[in-house]
Amino acid sequence: MSAINKSLYEKFTITSVNGAKTADIKSGVISFNYYEDVYSPMITARLVVVNTGNSIEGEDGKMQSLYNGLPLRGGEKVEIKVAGNSADNDGLEFNDFYVGSITDVNVDAEREMFVLNLISREAITNETVRVGKKFPSSQKISDSVEDIIKNYLSSDKLYDMDETQNPYGFIGNMRKPFTVLTMLASKSVPGNVSGKDATAGYFFFETQKGYRFKSIDSLIRTNPFPEKYVYAPGIVDTDDTTKDYKIISFSTTQNQNLIGNLERGAYCSNRTYFNPLTFTYTPNTQKEFKLEDYSGKIENLGQDIDITLPSLSANDSKTLASVPSRYITGILDIGITDKNVSLDENADPAKIHSQAMMRYNTLFTQTLTMTVPLNTNLIAGDIINCEFPRIDQQKRKEPDEFQSGLYLIKKLTHYFDSKGSYTKLQLARDTTGRKAK
Repeated sequence: MSAINKSLYEKFTITSVNGAKTADIKSGVISFNYYEDVYSPMITARLVVVNTGNSIEGEDGKMQSLYNGLPLRGGEKVEIKVAGNSADNDGLEFNDFYVGSITDVNVDAEREMFVLNLISREAITNETVRVGKKFPSSQKISDSVEDIIKNYLSSDKLYDMDETQNPYGFIGNMRKPFTVLTMLASKSVPGNVSGKDATAGYFFFETQKGYRFKSIDSLIRTNPFPEKYVYAPGIVDTDDTTKDYKIISFSTTQNQNLIGNLERGAYCSNRTYFNPLTFTYTPNTQKEFKLEDYSGKIENLGQDIDITLPSLSANDSKTLASVPSRYITGILDIGITDKNVSLDENADPAKIHSQAMMRYNTLFTQTLTMTVPLNTNLIAGDIINCEFPRIDQQKRKEPDEFQSGLYLIKKLTHYFDSKGSYTKLQLARDTTGRKAK
């Protein structure tokens, strides 16, 4: 049985907000799409449902349509179980999806069709809870993250978290938990490295396994998925003998963006901050932040970062990598702290901000989208190894060493419908080529 085959819908039930009515809708589910994204603090799903109007008993005792008989108004609990379609696919099971919205409602004399847009329970809690307390300046960011997930989102779904080394004191200011957690991710420095090799920048996101609060460096260092994905059969250096790990289709959506990187100051930027504690500005000697200073010092998915860029002009020896393309001004975010705030490499707020911006900007240097047979073992943030053929007039079927290699799963979608099941991946990496061994 191949992973491309149709999966079996074992359970699709929906329960009214008051818990009084439950309906089995699996026979009417036309398609089911499930979504994860490293930029999203919640998982989502989409159900297309067809109902013939004989699904649930109404208040008058007569059988009615699901839309009016339940009724569907938002907030209903949905339980889902989709069986795996191969020996390596365990399928998906969720007991805490809720209807966030109902769209595309079409009704005629014989049937109704609508779309249920589903969200996790914590996404609802996030809209009704505010973080207002003071978090001490001595507390590590990772400890604050754990506190917010547990005590504000009332969730035990923290699956994978990297400890941070830098403390950060702040007041919640009555912000939503997701807002605070995303903010903290941008200010975090991984705790498993030290000195100048430390690079700031985390992601906070949800997967089918739970919440992940992960540094970019940690994600990149993760062992890739054990099976290599190959675009075409017969490519050298592969032991793949099944169709489950073949790339059905792919397209490169971006490969370098010079103007975009210059606009963001990814190569070189001038950053001036005002310190509200000392009433001073960033010294001139510390204003410039250059990506080339970190070349060879940070983790990459491909080859080391190459900062070979064109010169400013025909008569100028300076390159685009050495001249600021963006000027940034702002108030230094020192949080709640004492005047003797640490200015160590991994505690200096200016350095943290600059490092995080650099990592976020460079991570998506090369992006592509590809479709593969269903693989429910993959989650957002995973690393996969891909191999693409090189265009060759002699048709030697050699791999493309420039495009092949390791990629991070930025976003994934599992598609289930009457024709089959497959997974669509949005992949990204910071450099091209294969990572040096």
